Amino acid sequence: MEKKYEIIIFWSAEDDAYVAEVPELPGCMADGRTYQEAVRNVEQIIEDWIETATRLDRPIPLPKGRLAYA
Repeated sequence: MEKKYEIIIFWSAEDDAYVAEVPELPGCMADGRTYQEAVRNVEQIIEDWIETATRLDRPIPLPKGRLAYA
């Protein structure tokens, strides 16, 4: 399965870090000191999330691409 999930990245002053979250995978998020580090970290977390869901026989949502938010 290709892992083309939307990743939302924002700066968190509270955490003093960039936060990357994957809305289609509940609880899937990571942070980093730089934008690039947050992206690398969340890419690894996506793999871990899918691996864990597979091991626990839980459904894995198919990537929908860009999500629309109001």
